[in-house]
Amino acid sequence: MRIVFAGTPEFAVPPLAALCASRHDVVGVLTQPDRPAGRGRHAVASAVKEFALAHALPLAQPVSLRTAEGRAALTAWQPDLLVVVAYGLILPPEVLALPRLGCLNIHGSLLPRWRGAAPIQRAVLAGDRDTGVTIMLLDAGLDTGPTLLERRVPIAADDTSATLHTKLATLGAAALLEAIDGYESGRLQPVSQPTEGVTYASKLDKAEARIDWHDSAIAIERRVRAFVPWPIAETTHRGEVLRIHAARAFDETADAAHHTPGAVLGLQGEFLMVACGTGSLGIARLQRAGRRVLEAREFCNGFDATNEVFA
Repeated sequence: MRIVFAGTPEFAVPPLAALCASRHDVVGVLTQPDRPAGRGRHAVASAVKEFALAHALPLAQPVSLRTAEGRAALTAWQPDLLVVVAYGLILPPEVLALPRLGCLNIHGSLLPRWRGAAPIQRAVLAGDRDTGVTIMLLDAGLDTGPTLLERRVPIAADDTSATLHTKLATLGAAALLEAIDGYESGRLQPVSQPTEGVTYASKLDKAEARIDWHDSAIAIERRVRAFVPWPIAETTHRGEVLRIHAARAFDETADAAHHTPGAVLGLQGEFLMVACGTGSLGIARLQRAGRRVLEAREFCNGFDATNEVFA
């Protein structure tokens, strides 16, 4: 089949690579325009653009697909199927109706749970036991289209959004090829999503990274894991922002139970222990603003950690 691929971040690269290695013909790639990034705010190409250029794939970067001009490349490529993976632009009805077989999407959750922009992070934050990918046909709604297949994966106790992102990208690439072949042959038929169990994964807000030490240790640990690699969970120490990159929840201890939430309890092995609303959090790696990431023991050099309070 003639396939156009629409995607932007690193998550979309494994599926694009899988398509290029398949029997299908990738006739074009859509990705978002280059965006300013870094301290110099220089325009940076997306991961999908870099892959497309490296493999000499036809490329277009429209600002919008709502105009005929923005859809010109897609129209000229005449795709049988449009595959969309974390593209980031809304597909208007004219685009949804353009490919002969419609538009397929890889979504990073087990729909209808976690429709929306941040399904991986929300699954970790909520403490879900497992997640996965769903291959679905796009319609005018927000991740509401009929599904073709899903593949499930457990969320490990030490999974961050970053590690889970990598697992799901690989899983999604294999599932995509299986879904395309099954859909093309008629072996896989679209199935409407159930009306029960719908949840929405709203876009992450940096303000969510702030830790409330009155929360339970397990809830704070999930926040730390969910916000790697962005925005990174944070607290305040001596008026300075501290970013917490890795931590583990511990059950209630006598020490933690008799301290104000946020009180630093001292070093315990590789962890800097902090009292929480319930239990204590063992911080393994943390970072002062503008400094490198430190192991907990190295961070504590030079002061008595037991006299500190995180706010």
